[in-house]
Amino acid sequence: MKITTAGIDLAKNLQQVYGVDERGKAVLKKQLKRSQVLSFFVNLPPCLIGMEACGSAHHWARKLQELGHTVKLMAPQFVKPYVKTNKNDVADAEAICEAVSRPNMRFVPIKNAEQQAVLALHRARQGFVRARTAQANQIRGLLGEYGIVIPQGICHISKRLPGILEDGESDLPGMFRQLLQRLGEHLKELDRQVGELELQIQLWHREHDASRKLAQIPGIGPITASALVASIGDAKSFKNGRQLAAWLGLVPRQHSTGGKSTLLGISKRGDTYLRTLLIHGARSVIRVAEGKVGYAESWLARLIGRRHPNVVAVALANKNARIVWALLKHERDYQPDYQPSAA
Repeated sequence: MKITTAGIDLAKNLQQVYGVDERGKAVLKKQLKRSQVLSFFVNLPPCLIGMEACGSAHHWARKLQELGHTVKLMAPQFVKPYVKTNKNDVADAEAICEAVSRPNMRFVPIKNAEQQAVLALHRARQGFVRARTAQANQIRGLLGEYGIVIPQGICHISKRLPGILEDGESDLPGMFRQLLQRLGEHLKELDRQVGELELQIQLWHREHDASRKLAQIPGIGPITASALVASIGDAKSFKNGRQLAAWLGLVPRQHSTGGKSTLLGISKRGDTYLRTLLIHGARSVIRVAEGKVGYAESWLARLIGRRHPNVVAVALANKNARIVWALLKHERDYQPDYQPSAA
């Protein structure tokens, strides 16, 4: 049994394996427990292994690469068209095995353990930020029921809440005051967690040259730079800057036919978190751009003069994504006055 290509349908406990030989004939259909995967593949000659980019995929990819196999990850939406019949584990593994052998298939870069750790910090911070916003809105809503209106913004709650609790002339019941104190302490704890995670991300950012280089780009700070470096990995896996921008969902969707090109809004594919960071960073650049020297003659000023601010923000985010690709691939520092040489 000479297996040249294999597909693994990953799951929490049981992994389905489907393998073919050099002629494409199925020679392996086997279900493995988690503890049996490495012991099974260590006895196989090196082969091409395909998996969907899902939970634990990067972990298994690293482990199988250590055994000498060539591992490639694919987005699940690219594998689905190869499922020939009803969905089950065997059909999914067969579809993965067939999709990974396609010459025009797009693959997901495999992340190392450090990249996954940094992204875990970002995901945890994002969760705390959401919880902090939800807690602040709950406090504001509960106070609104008693006719106390606090302006939007977490800073206003932290300033106003102690005075509200100490105001003895208000008609707030004692039980409600105790609840507000509990919710206020929870809000402070969430804010502390966010601050500590941001500090860890900034410490990692300062220790990595690539992340510091990206932070020189206007609209990209330590949070965005570290997330980009950890997510992109090797920039050479992207053919050009536009391919990276498309990977982030910052290019228009197409609905073209009959030789007529029809461009729609941005595709919004890829990582929503990265795209959000880039667009919010672009908004901050637009907000302070008018006070910069040479603004009137800049590309940004001409674009603002004829397009909606939201369109300008996405365009600037797209441009920054292409700059990120160039800096990472060519290992250069950001130059604000850079002019490409004539071909």
